[in-house]
Amino acid sequence: MRFEYYHDELTDVPKLSVDGTVANAVHFSHWQGNQTPASVKADTSTEIALNLVGAPNREELTRGIDLVTNNHFDTDGVLSVCTILTGARALEFRDELIAAAEAGDFSELSTEDGVRASIVIQGSDSPTEDSGSPLARQLAGEDVDDDARAYQLILPHVERVLTRTSEYEALWRDAWDRIAAALDSFAKGASRVIEDTIAKLSIVTLAPEIFSPSGFKPTRHSAPFTAISNQASGEIFLIATPFDNGWTYRIDYPYYSWAETVVRPKVRRRNLGPLMAELNELEKSGPARWRLDSVELASAAKFSDRHGQLATSSLQPDEVATQMSGFLLKSQTTAALA
Repeated sequence: MRFEYYHDELTDVPKLSVDGTVANAVHFSHWQGNQTPASVKADTSTEIALNLVGAPNREELTRGIDLVTNNHFDTDGVLSVCTILTGARALEFRDELIAAAEAGDFSELSTEDGVRASIVIQGSDSPTEDSGSPLARQLAGEDVDDDARAYQLILPHVERVLTRTSEYEALWRDAWDRIAAALDSFAKGASRVIEDTIAKLSIVTLAPEIFSPSGFKPTRHSAPFTAISNQASGEIFLIATPFDNGWTYRIDYPYYSWAETVVRPKVRRRNLGPLMAELNELEKSGPARWRLDSVELASAAKFSDRHGQLATSSLQPDEVATQMSGFLLKSQTTAALA
């Protein structure tokens, strides 16, 4: 097997499309619209690749094609490619591969070292943040903004990152400490989750100090995805953070929900437009508005300014939660009757 990062010249070349989905390819991917063989489907593309290399009919599934490609760089993509290039020996560190892939694509804490290994590879616990790969930067001695080069640099080191993660502490320590602080905030009750099990809504309130000693800054800080994923179990999350004598809000779906999954349940995306209108009628905070927002893979809506930055709402979390709960219950009834 050989890997080549996807480019236009590969359009008409038979290939194995791993993680990403491209035309004229055999898919081994969890991205929506994939045509992955049913016998190897799984929740992460890395687990799909592991199922493939362990399959007795591997040659039949790959149709004799030895060219592997992917069209983006992230932890799950790197690990999927590495698994297929490594072959059956990758099964020896199956658990480490899956834990890191779940951390990278779904912001899940399966194991601490899985999260840390993903940080080393993709640089953040957010599946949407493009901060660059710390490992690629270290290996190159400079910032690496070329995905093909990042693969070339990192692939020879993947097994060591997964099995000797502590050796890379300098690359994961700062990001891991932020995750640990957020987890500790939930453990101590400073950050909280209330589950509205009937509406399938998780109401998450975050302590601003988990972001930095000076507190939350909408222009600098994203949600603590791993900590939220570890705590919330609903089909939709209302995430509130106190800021500037008010609250900022974002509404997200579970962080796995953008992918086609087998074990994790499918999450129905709602039309939240009418809810945005209801909340805007209640709002008294000036030019900022409740807006639909699907810029991130799992984001649904935010209270934001005209530039898309989180803004301070005059509404209290219980007010927003009451509106959301009522809307979701109504939509559940409508869906059941349809």
